[in-house]
Amino acid sequence: MRYLPHSAEEIQSMLASCGVASLDDLFGSIPEEVRLRRRLDMDPALDESTLMRHVRDLGERNAAARMTSFLGAGAYDHVFPAAADQLLLRSEFYTAYTPYQPEVAQGTLQVIFEFQTIVSEILGLPVANASMYDASTGLAEAVLMARRLTERDRTILCGSIHPEYTETVKTYARELDHGNENWVDVPASPSGASDLAALTSAIDEHTASVVVGYPSFYGTVSDLRALAAKAQSVGALFITVTQDPFALALIESPGAIGADIAVAEGQPLGLPPQFGGPGVGLFACKQDRKMLQQLPGRIVGETVDKDGKRGYVLTLATREQHIRRERATSNICTNSGLCATALTIKMCMIGKRGFIEAAELCLSKARYLADKLGALPGHTIVSDAPFFNEFVLELPGDAKGTLDKLAGLGILGGLDLGRFAPARSNQLLVAVTEKHSREDLDRLVAALS
Repeated sequence: MRYLPHSAEEIQSMLASCGVASLDDLFGSIPEEVRLRRRLDMDPALDESTLMRHVRDLGERNAAARMTSFLGAGAYDHVFPAAADQLLLRSEFYTAYTPYQPEVAQGTLQVIFEFQTIVSEILGLPVANASMYDASTGLAEAVLMARRLTERDRTILCGSIHPEYTETVKTYARELDHGNENWVDVPASPSGASDLAALTSAIDEHTASVVVGYPSFYGTVSDLRALAAKAQSVGALFITVTQDPFALALIESPGAIGADIAVAEGQPLGLPPQFGGPGVGLFACKQDRKMLQQLPGRIVGETVDKDGKRGYVLTLATREQHIRRERATSNICTNSGLCATALTIKMCMIGKRGFIEAAELCLSKARYLADKLGALPGHTIVSDAPFFNEFVLELPGDAKGTLDKLAGLGILGGLDLGRFAPARSNQLLVAVTEKHSREDLDRLVAALS
């Protein structure tokens, strides 16, 4: 965003409009004892060329930005077109807020409508909202929505979910629970796949929802249809969460396998990893009136004006900004709007064919790398289950030490799973995207050998 300084004359004009004589008068309501009466401890101002050189020097200290990265686990480095970045610089996008006035916000409303359409098609469910903060908070909202709809509190969480997503869900519900009796944690199998037998046996008439990673946090893909049917047979909702939606270009959508609610992280579809954020949560559900009334966030709908011309409006807004707090379905008070716009622009640029082609590249390159790494002495691909672009590699030694050595070679080798489970301290979660070249993949193989 551009820096727009104010001249002394402009400042005086604004003060006069406010009816005060000075900036001190403007802040007169602030108690004297909490005011800062000294100048800020800042370096002197720099001229433009010196400042740009200084910022460039700071940026060059970020060694990780120049490394070959195989990190994934919820944040993926897919291709992001330069043209999409330029479109986001348009002021009507990056200064836009909630489009309360449709007559002056048709562009923003149309972008959100297109975003919802893309999310609906990818997740395979007919109703999608206008985005959430990210997948973890979106999943928490899905669990709370299931509780409201079923009037039950018992939630079954599979170990195939990202561990940090699970923590977010439990944090959201902490004040609603008295103890942990409302949570049933079913560990993933040693291979990282969902333990379908254990999940099925945990379901009973008190269950509000069953939540499963699809694909799992460890990259594996399982057939979840029978599990969905079992949950629904007792009146529970079946919820899936997807870390990289590019997987859904090649495997069946959550809606197709029976999900009632599907959540996903939209960052891979339209945002660079950016050292961990921001993200954008995708949220969709079945077309059911009761579900629609309990959907968090808001929905943009298409209509016509008095002249019969197509237009867009907010047709559902159940946030506490719009309705009384006790009736609100969510306290989410913004919706990652610019991030959703970035996703919409990129996905419209690459189209359905490009979406599938990118996914096919991810799959083939990940398969190539897994075959090469699995052939190294002492190295094992933990699961023989199908996977998309992420898999678990068991090392002959400590994962943390291996990652430190790889970093010295300019490679971020993956995620140390010992961070979440001490028993997996010799395992790496390795992710591959279409951006990796054959040379990148061979370089990791050579380094580990």
